[in-house]
Amino acid sequence: MSREILAGFSLAAEAGNSSTARTLTITLFLVFVAVTLGITIWASRQTKTATDYYAGGRSFSGFQNGMAIGGDYMSAASFLGIAGIIALYGYDGFLYSIGFLVAWLVALLLVAELLRNSGRYTMADVLAFRMRQKPVRTAAAVSTITVSVFYLLAQMVGAGALVALLLGIRPGTTFLGMDADAAKIATIIMVGALMIIYVTVGGMKGTTYVQIVKAFLLMGGALVMTVLVLAHYKFNLSALLGDAANASGKGSAFLEPGLRYGVEVAGDATKTFYNKVDLLSLGIALVLGTAGLPHILIRFYTVPTAKAARKSVLWAIGIIGTFYLFTLALGFGAAALVGQEAITAQDKAGNTAAPQLAEALGVDFLGGDVGGAALLAVIAAVAFATILAVVAGLTLASSSSLAHDFYANVMKGGQASERQEVNVARISALVIGAISIVLSIFAQNLNVAFLVALAFAVAASGNLPAILYSLFWKRFNTSGAVWAIYGGLISAVGLVFFSPVVSGAPTAMFPDSDWQWFPLSNPGIISIPGGFLCGWIGTMISKESDEDKYAELEVRSLTGAGAH
Repeated sequence: MSREILAGFSLAAEAGNSSTARTLTITLFLVFVAVTLGITIWASRQTKTATDYYAGGRSFSGFQNGMAIGGDYMSAASFLGIAGIIALYGYDGFLYSIGFLVAWLVALLLVAELLRNSGRYTMADVLAFRMRQKPVRTAAAVSTITVSVFYLLAQMVGAGALVALLLGIRPGTTFLGMDADAAKIATIIMVGALMIIYVTVGGMKGTTYVQIVKAFLLMGGALVMTVLVLAHYKFNLSALLGDAANASGKGSAFLEPGLRYGVEVAGDATKTFYNKVDLLSLGIALVLGTAGLPHILIRFYTVPTAKAARKSVLWAIGIIGTFYLFTLALGFGAAALVGQEAITAQDKAGNTAAPQLAEALGVDFLGGDVGGAALLAVIAAVAFATILAVVAGLTLASSSSLAHDFYANVMKGGQASERQEVNVARISALVIGAISIVLSIFAQNLNVAFLVALAFAVAASGNLPAILYSLFWKRFNTSGAVWAIYGGLISAVGLVFFSPVVSGAPTAMFPDSDWQWFPLSNPGIISIPGGFLCGWIGTMISKESDEDKYAELEVRSLTGAGAH
């Protein structure tokens, strides 16, 4: 990296603390919040029935839903987390991009169309179709909320790191009398409050339009940054990768596997083995997790036909695939032009690498303090849009499940009115938002892409076995569904609790405590087969079987006959 860029970046860092930069960034941020709140209020006037609130009136086209799915999926983990992991660990970070993208093939081939044809509002509609309602819907609601909270943690942590950078708050500095840590906590609370407003007021229509706007913004921002990074190196990828490797301090190892995952520890065969297995576990969780994510599954209900569901997934694959190619340039560009020292000084987990790269590019191409502050403000506003849209989708999925599955069908036995159901969904959004805010405050040391990988593992362990068994196994019954969901869920969450993620490591949620005994960071390799095994055992120990109902579900899932 040239001395001019280094000097420019230090100027931009100082500008981050200047009143001009802060004014610009805060103004852009407030403009976005105002626009999205306007969309939400407009959508609330179109939301008159439960179908409007849960499924947007099933009025979205394949392209619109594809954009919204892309908006839902390209979260803080994609933009901030993956760029940060690539910037800090090179080749190994790109594993997340590949895993998140390949996962869509599983969702497309096994889940999208069948789910759209079989259900109504939530994942549990499919599971409960040929089983006893109360135990299955209760288990599905518990699983949906657990996965959503894990995923929400990632977004809120990203928001805290992002706004601290936006306002120029670094360790040792203050803003409005708050130090860096207090400002991050205040940000997390603010994001939680905004997400609750989006969901309670706008429902699925408001959330979907916010996600479509956000997808356009994110793709545009990532494209601009990618072009600027490549232009800086005169579109010479070799020069970019070479600079990134040199700046990393790790040389050619930065461009090869094994820097973070599958690390070989000299003289310690056991540790090496665990590292290799952890890599495999992460890969399995990434590939299988998408098909079990509640906030993605409910998106298939917002389109009018199965054909539109398929088309929306194809659009999503194209949008998401293109975006993940951009993350290569963002991650390696941040490593080369910002440097690991500056990235980790701002955020230990690397979650601010992409916005810091924007700041450096602004100094390089637009010149001076204002150039760096302007591009940082734009990209940070886009990243914040990303976070707000995704947390709204997650909160909607979990509150919908609590209201539709647990309240309306378990507590009220299907006798609740639509108005009662929607009111309970809004109250649920408030409660889930509050829980997420509290947990996020303790998870600030973790990389957001890594946190999302945990959510994927929990989704693939609890939800996916029950969904696949229900759609494809004639013998499957209520006992099997309950065993699959609770077995996968308890094993995944339990193993995470006793892993280095929660305690016993410097980057853990509780670094000063140590109760970990499970050696892997991601539980997928144990908990996902465990979920399938529990589902099989639960099915075999029960004599319940309804082949006629299965035949009806099969016809319905394949043809769409009788779908809502």
